[in-house]
Amino acid sequence: MLTKKQLDLLSFIHKRVQRDGIPPSFDEMKSALDLRSKSGIHRLITALEERGFIRRLPHRARAIEILRLPDALAAPAAAAPVPVPASDRAATGRGAMMPDMAAVHALELPVMGRIAAGVPIEAISEVSHQVAVPGSMLSAAGSHFALEVKGDSMIDLGINDGDVVVIRETETAQNGDIVVALVDEQEATLKRFQRRDGLIELEAANPAYETRRYSEDRVRIQGRLVGLIRSY
Repeated sequence: MLTKKQLDLLSFIHKRVQRDGIPPSFDEMKSALDLRSKSGIHRLITALEERGFIRRLPHRARAIEILRLPDALAAPAAAAPVPVPASDRAATGRGAMMPDMAAVHALELPVMGRIAAGVPIEAISEVSHQVAVPGSMLSAAGSHFALEVKGDSMIDLGINDGDVVVIRETETAQNGDIVVALVDEQEATLKRFQRRDGLIELEAANPAYETRRYSEDRVRIQGRLVGLIRSY
C-alpha cells in the first residue's frame, strides 16, 4: 500500500517519462509535490524502490526504471482515469488519461564542445557540460557523446545551428551516414559520408556549401549521428 505522496510521485514520474522520454529531475519532483527539500524526494524514491515499483540504475543520472504500477495507475481505460494536473494539460495538450507504462532510461552524456556543420573547425576534445539524453537514442553497445552544432550546412536534414547531436563512437561508416569526421587530425566536422573512386567525400545538406573531397588517409571517423536534441 502506497502513501498518497508515494503514489503522487510515481504518477508524476510515469507521466513525465511518457511525455518527455526521460524521468523528471529531483528539483522537478520537489516542485511537483510541493516539498521544501530534495531529501523528502530521496525518501519517497527509496520507499518506491524498496516496494518494487521502480529501480534506480547505478552510475546514471536521472535514470529511473518503472518496474510496475499499482492498480490505481495501471487500470485500463474502462476504469477510473489517472488525472493529469491542469497545468500539464495546458502545456502539453494531452487529455486526462495517462498512457500505458513504459520503462525509459535517461543518461547524462558529456557535450564535447561545438562541431562545425559548415567549414571544419578545430577538433573537439574537452567536455563543456552534460546533457540528459533519452535511453531510446542510445544503443546497448558502444560509447556515446554529444556535440553542439555550429553552422547551417546540414540544415536541409533538419540539423540547425545550436542543436545538440548525439554521436555513437565508431571508426567506420557506410555511405550515407552522418558522421563526425576528423580531417588531418586537426579539424572536426559533421557531414554526410560517401566513399567514391578511392576518395572520401564529406557532403553538406545545404546547396550553399560544396562537397569536400579528401584522400582516405586524411580523414578519421570519430562517430555516427544517432540522435538530435533541440531546445526552444
